[in-house]
Amino acid sequence: MAEWFDDLKSQFILNFITGDRWKLLVQGLGTTIEITIFAVILGIFLGMVIAVIRSSYDKNAADMHGFSKVIFSVLNFISKLYLTIIRGTPVVVQLLIMYYIIFAASNNKLFVAILAFGLNSAAYVAEIFRSGIMSIDAGQFEAGRAMGLNFVQTMVHIIIPQAFKNVLPALANEVIVLLKETSVAGYVAMTDLTRAGNMIRGVTFSAFMPLIAVALIYLVIVMILTKLVSMLERRLRASDH
Repeated sequence: MAEWFDDLKSQFILNFITGDRWKLLVQGLGTTIEITIFAVILGIFLGMVIAVIRSSYDKNAADMHGFSKVIFSVLNFISKLYLTIIRGTPVVVQLLIMYYIIFAASNNKLFVAILAFGLNSAAYVAEIFRSGIMSIDAGQFEAGRAMGLNFVQTMVHIIIPQAFKNVLPALANEVIVLLKETSVAGYVAMTDLTRAGNMIRGVTFSAFMPLIAVALIYLVIVMILTKLVSMLERRLRASDH
């Protein structure tokens, strides 16, 4: 037992203390969190826009006429094409296309990563929000109109808040999935959390300690996010009473 403990201690010192290699994990964690936060913001904003376009078209296509129908038809087609492409291709391929083709002249790896992961997340957030909006009873739309609200005001003040409550668990799951998907950011030479652990492994030739540390950090973050979402769900339920 003593020998095992001494070996574990020496491995810990080798992987994290010697050369201040623990700083790589801190730097990588900061990059991972930064990408996740801004990608979530982009994904939710763009996803909500797409969800509103698609659900509005599905609910009102039969009553649309003239120019407005043409505009919504085009927007709905573009949205469906976007969702098909993004959901039908791997996120790592999208990241590589962004970095090596679309933004090949840019050296801002962080911006490219945020944009790639944000656009990928938006496709899934859009379908989550669309299902939430479509689940709201049609009477809610009619009630908004009866109160003198236009379509946009009805969506913002009545429909979207209710839809948000309905889709919160699925939305939280998407945030967790996005956090873990950022582990492929190393493909464009970004020092995210996963690549930081791999860099330590490459120097020390010891895989167990750095990779387990990376896994535990991800696990702790996911547990914290899950707890925060549970607290938010309880508060939302309490506000209904």
